[in-house]
Amino acid sequence: MALFRITRSIDPAPLLHGDGLYLRPAQSNDYSAWANLRERSREFLTPWEPIWPADDLTRGAFRRRLRRQQEEIARDESFAFLIFQEHSHLLLGGITIGGIRRGVAQAASLGYWMGAPNAGKGHMTRAVGVVAAFGFSTLRLHRLEAACIPENAASAKLLERNGFQREGFARAYLCINGAWRDHYLFGLLESEFPGGQVRRGPGVG
Repeated sequence: MALFRITRSIDPAPLLHGDGLYLRPAQSNDYSAWANLRERSREFLTPWEPIWPADDLTRGAFRRRLRRQQEEIARDESFAFLIFQEHSHLLLGGITIGGIRRGVAQAASLGYWMGAPNAGKGHMTRAVGVVAAFGFSTLRLHRLEAACIPENAASAKLLERNGFQREGFARAYLCINGAWRDHYLFGLLESEFPGGQVRRGPGVG
């Protein structure tokens, strides 16, 4: 069976817009807002994330994060975005299309986090729609996948609002907050995506 690769040239810093939000990769001058929001949200995020490294919120760790982000974009492996409110430029959270698999799969995994002060307001539902449109139109993916622990009902609902279907249950799937946790598995095909086209900022191809 022949293998194939489908991709296209991507702006190294794509800027995406959608319904009161814009998304872009993190930059060095985002450090203070990012570290502050993550620290303020630590208790809120802890049940849903891997254990944070001891130096996770330091400027040095943030610089390493930026280098890794740039390398992964250049290699077409992962596209990480920060989410901002369009008019106030307030940092809301983050979202990533990662683990991109080309060849016969043309698939990737979706991960996201929302700052505690901004949760429950529909921001992430809209951000997932914007990133899904980017994944299907610009990255030319066939399939997006996501997973959440059964207790995270809010995450499951926002995926379903964007057309993701629950496809399975994986035992001890990811190590979350220091323990191997079961997860529900969700998938969305390009042909099923209900969202509109992504709106790009100036200078983005």
